[in-house]
Amino acid sequence: MSKDFYKQFILPYAGIIVKICRAYTDSEEDFQDYYQETCLQLWKSRNNFKGNSKWSTWVYRISLNVSLSLLRKDKKINKNSNELPEISGDLHSEENPFNSESLKLLYSAIKKLSEADRAIILLYLEENSYREIAEITGLSSNNIGVKITRIKKKLKELLDGKIY
Repeated sequence: MSKDFYKQFILPYAGIIVKICRAYTDSEEDFQDYYQETCLQLWKSRNNFKGNSKWSTWVYRISLNVSLSLLRKDKKINKNSNELPEISGDLHSEENPFNSESLKLLYSAIKKLSEADRAIILLYLEENSYREIAEITGLSSNNIGVKITRIKKKLKELLDGKIY
């Protein structure tokens, strides 16, 4: 991967990649693996980008696909583990985007959602429109609206301690 590609097509969108990879990983090591694989897949698939959507949409799609693929692979390897480990790393450092307790709780709740719901709520939290979320996930805009309402309700129940 060239430095120019990294500077122009990955660095400006690193926030997207980081948020998606963080939501699907439980350790710093896994996060690094997911991040690197996403960057590699963006580089490998760069010629497949037709420009029919924004580059950020492409980054979301690749990030989600890589994270979901690696998550499924990890689940096959770790079938015996039913626990959700806590978010790792120094949660009190200024550089860590997960340093607030409420954000930590939110991400813990998000990790309890299904893979598809997790993807939708992450895109919603990034303030993507229903149309953009639909484009990335392959669902209809109307379906996205319904799903987001249900996901919000489930997250509220999770955060209120009604679901474990």
